[in-house]
Amino acid sequence: MTTFPLLAVLLPFVAAFAGLLLSRWPRVRTPQATADPRVPPRNPVTVSTATSPDARANRRAAWIAVVPTAGAAVLACWLAWGQGFAFLEGGARSVPVGDTFGTIVTGGAPISLTLQADDLSALIGVLVTLVALAVQVYSIGYLKDDPRYPSYSAFISLFTSAMLLVVYAGDLLVLYVGWEIMGLCSYLLIGHWWEDRGNSRAAVKAFLVTRLGDVGFLFGIFVLGGAAGSFRIADVLARVPEMSSGTLVAATMLLLAGVAGKSAQVPLHTWLPDAMAGPTPISALIHAATMVAAGIFLVARLFPAFAAARPTLDVLAVLAALGMLGAALAALAQDDLKRVLAYSTVSQLAYMAGGLAAGSDTAAIFHLITHGAFKALLFLCAGVVIHHVGSNLMSQMGGLRREMPVTFVATTVGFAALMGLPPASGFFSKDALLLAMEGALAGGLTDAAALLLYGCALATVAITGAYATRAWLRTFFGQAGTVALPEPEPGTAHVIDPREAPPTMLVPVVLLAVPALLLGFAGGLHLDVPVASISVALALLGAGVVYAYWRSDPVADPARLLGPLRLPCERAFYVDSLYAAVFVRPVVALARLVVRTDDTVVDGAVRGSGRSARGLSGLLRLAQNGNVQLYVSGLLAGVLLIAVGAVMFT
Repeated sequence: MTTFPLLAVLLPFVAAFAGLLLSRWPRVRTPQATADPRVPPRNPVTVSTATSPDARANRRAAWIAVVPTAGAAVLACWLAWGQGFAFLEGGARSVPVGDTFGTIVTGGAPISLTLQADDLSALIGVLVTLVALAVQVYSIGYLKDDPRYPSYSAFISLFTSAMLLVVYAGDLLVLYVGWEIMGLCSYLLIGHWWEDRGNSRAAVKAFLVTRLGDVGFLFGIFVLGGAAGSFRIADVLARVPEMSSGTLVAATMLLLAGVAGKSAQVPLHTWLPDAMAGPTPISALIHAATMVAAGIFLVARLFPAFAAARPTLDVLAVLAALGMLGAALAALAQDDLKRVLAYSTVSQLAYMAGGLAAGSDTAAIFHLITHGAFKALLFLCAGVVIHHVGSNLMSQMGGLRREMPVTFVATTVGFAALMGLPPASGFFSKDALLLAMEGALAGGLTDAAALLLYGCALATVAITGAYATRAWLRTFFGQAGTVALPEPEPGTAHVIDPREAPPTMLVPVVLLAVPALLLGFAGGLHLDVPVASISVALALLGAGVVYAYWRSDPVADPARLLGPLRLPCERAFYVDSLYAAVFVRPVVALARLVVRTDDTVVDGAVRGSGRSARGLSGLLRLAQNGNVQLYVSGLLAGVLLIAVGAVMFT
């Protein structure tokens, strides 16, 4: 069992390389066209879509991706079962299971290649592997005819391996390796359809913004490791009481930059909504349940260090308060269904960050697990709807509950969990977070930060109920949206397929609906009745206001209740525009100046030296024109000069 963490990391890693190298092997030649297209071949061979080389490669890639991921999920579940779910129960922490597979001597603090599963990492490992498995199965139907599906599935496997490396790493630098590979995979998967300029720009934006946070993250690791004399997480946490407050604040503030980047928190949150340009399964895998969870997981992993740095917790509380409320308001004004869920993810992650700032890592991780289940469910349901309608915009949806009954029920479960309505899982985990934030009013944070955090959390509960109800109503109720279809070929007619998605897409949706509904009971029924009552009342209040606006005019968008705030909320309070004006445009202008300087000064000097050499060679060429008389005259003139000089100076 000590090798289970290593095997869980290696299985999807091997699957990634096998998917890239073996899915298209052996290659099968397709029939070539004859020289004269008017003459049919002697033995024509018809290659159907089901037996085409791309279809066979996709089928092999699916098996290569799904089977190892399922094996990793089994190992992760076994490890979690062995740990006994002690983290959520709040009891004594269990003994980590794992081993050290070598040490890299650096001349300073050594790097320990340790992989282990404790009570926290075992839980997150289950979340990562099960969501990755659901996404791999779902993608088989979603990208059935995509010729680049083999590389897509391989990158998902590589991402799964990297995330598991982050989860099971026992050394901060080993964790950092997985952290950076996740960023690379995110870039590759968001830009899967790179032919569209918007997709490629979104991928580059996600890569650059997260890398910006990772610079601070790396230096934070160096500060902690240098102060502890070791990069082993257990050694670092053991030496936290011996570290000065300045060292802890500096290290945790730097780490917080990486957390803000990976978990899309203020001020590095702007990449996540644009990342919805990638395939919807990637939104579910990376941007709902796993990659964005890495930052929250890291704070919980190093929570003793953060708890000892009170100024860092105050900063985290303020950022979480602004993020949860601002992102919820932005979600209320979006027309793109995936962007609604993206801003919802930013808001819910801010809830978890607020729970950590309030001093409850247990409540934050509990909500992280339930959120991973119901948000992955919502993204996959959104993918089914988009696959059916052919558009991301809710203005082109409506009336889908009769055409898509399974998706309707699953989405209803997901939105109920998101709103925190009983008995869905989000009800229990959100109650635990609100209880922790209420407790922070009595101590742990400065009064202003605690009051701001709790007030924004209560307001966000109501707004969450509002935007979830709006998305639910506009997608599944009212009149069906009108979509302009392209003109069909002569002799054919438009065909509308009213069926649900294929089983490979529906089965993961149905299976994810079960934990989204029931996972809250895993944390035990430790409810605070007054807090839970206030939470449910606020969620229903927000839902009721939106329903009243929608009922009065089912065709109009309920977001009109925002009034003059609608446009700023739709533009996410112009944060992207501010960054473009303050950072992007000056950097682009500086880059253009550098290019112009390089072209005119550096290249100009090179070109000028070339022109000078050519001009000088032109002068020398006059003496080398092939005229023998000129050569003899020059020779005699030279001899004469030498003779005159010899007579005069001797």
